[in-house]
Amino acid sequence: MGNTIVLNQMKQVETFLKKTVEAISDYLNNTTITSLLNEQVDGDKDYYELLLSDLRRLVVYCEEGLEACHVVLHDEPFRKAAAEKTLYRIYHSCIEEFFAPKGEGWYEDSRSAYTGRNSIKFRQTPPPSLKNLIASLESGFQTIREELEFYETDYRTKMIQSK
Repeated sequence: MGNTIVLNQMKQVETFLKKTVEAISDYLNNTTITSLLNEQVDGDKDYYELLLSDLRRLVVYCEEGLEACHVVLHDEPFRKAAAEKTLYRIYHSCIEEFFAPKGEGWYEDSRSAYTGRNSIKFRQTPPPSLKNLIASLESGFQTIREELEFYETDYRTKMIQSK
């Protein structure tokens, strides 16, 4: 893959991560368990804590990815290998964490992606504000996942060839 393509992907991912970090941080900075419980009459406090924990983990990974993008993009000369490694790590930390969070507060229903509907499904009924946040982020994560899937398959190919 040429330097220009990788450079453009880095810039695209940097922009995506910046918007994502801003959206999640804004949500987390203005949300409490009490406010979530007030949104839903029969809300489950433990489940809401799990959802917020998943969001906090996701925003940390996205912040780390954003910082890595800044470092690679401001390096002179542009180092393609470092950029590819960074994109691979972003795919595995940010993208995979969004679609399959460690706490499993939500999950991806891959069949929904083919129907044009949101593919993120919640294990229980989420507060409306959190459901709206995840829905607003999903298309961006989907786009970046499609852009970065190459690095996943490329990495596996390189690992198989090195054995």
